[in-house]
Amino acid sequence: MRRIILILFTLLSTACSAAESRVTVGAEQTEKYLPQLEGKRVAVLANHTAMAGEQHLVDMLVAEGVNLVGIVSPEHGFRGTADAGEKVNSSVDSRTGVPIWSLYSSKGRNLTEEQMAAFDIMVVDMQDVGLRFYTYYITMLDVINRCADFGRKVIILDRPNPNGMYVDGPILDMKYKSGVGALPIPVVHGLTMGEIAIMAIGEGWAKSAEIEVVKCKNYTHQSRYTLPIAPSPNLKSQHAIYLYPSTCLFEGTACSLGRGTDAPFEMYGHPTMQGCDYTFTPRSVAGAKNPPLKDQLCYGVDLRGIDDEQIISEGFNLEYIIDAYRRTNLGEKFFTRFFELLVGVDYIREMIIDGCSAEQIASRWQSDVEQFKTLRRKYLLYKE
Repeated sequence: MRRIILILFTLLSTACSAAESRVTVGAEQTEKYLPQLEGKRVAVLANHTAMAGEQHLVDMLVAEGVNLVGIVSPEHGFRGTADAGEKVNSSVDSRTGVPIWSLYSSKGRNLTEEQMAAFDIMVVDMQDVGLRFYTYYITMLDVINRCADFGRKVIILDRPNPNGMYVDGPILDMKYKSGVGALPIPVVHGLTMGEIAIMAIGEGWAKSAEIEVVKCKNYTHQSRYTLPIAPSPNLKSQHAIYLYPSTCLFEGTACSLGRGTDAPFEMYGHPTMQGCDYTFTPRSVAGAKNPPLKDQLCYGVDLRGIDDEQIISEGFNLEYIIDAYRRTNLGEKFFTRFFELLVGVDYIREMIIDGCSAEQIASRWQSDVEQFKTLRRKYLLYKE
């Protein structure tokens, strides 16, 4: 009997310890923001990832009696099912009857004066993946700028950055500022949404709105946080999220990165790639209706067998792009103009064409990354 009691006590202690160390996202800490919403007209910038425990933030706010007047939706739409860059019309949430104001519609990417006049407080909750070219933070900054113009408070319900354990890649040359790069930061910036908002305002990259960040509990930048929900249609796994900083660059080339397969961002290939045993054929599927190289047999490389920790240790890795460039023999036709918008500088294309190695190219940005990391420390909400 004594042995059984000891075992039960050990199991209970282990369970309690796990509960105490579990990362708690901002949305779950309702005591920190619900009181501020009482008697206010509230809008939310959110998508399908905005879960407060087992319940979606929107459903929870309505159930709590919050006067929710609008849902602002980012790229991929409120339900997170639209293709990359696909236009999504404004509509009404069928579950709650709350209007959805799409910022990826044909009518522009700013809230209208009428919409701004409809609310007092904006609540932001979206799961980002920590890359300069991932658009959720850009949408958030656009909304913050709009709220600054109209004197509206912004409450950011923070979430962990699954790529927050390192900083790497070239800093954006602002001549390449675009919808996939808004700030002079590295490709892998190592910031949460709350931190990047604070930094953008602090450095004068965004307007000075009144913002408050509801921090995550039990999170540090070395936490290995597995996302419970895919943040966008083609980031289907944690492995893909780790590869994404490097494989997303194929969006700016003639190659496929696996859109239209069951493992986008976890492979790359082209019909002309030489010396490859692996093959795949992109098809039209939900979330990738018209993928690059649709219905064409591609020879390429399957990255699904690489260990996660190896991917993280290699950081922003140009080896995949260099490998594909050399094996397709397409020359300048390998790259599109979108490549510079993604990498944010002009020297990477030039150095690849000149035959430089990934290590030689990476040496160009290392000092800039170290300077950014020093600057970044002023704005960190969580331990490095």
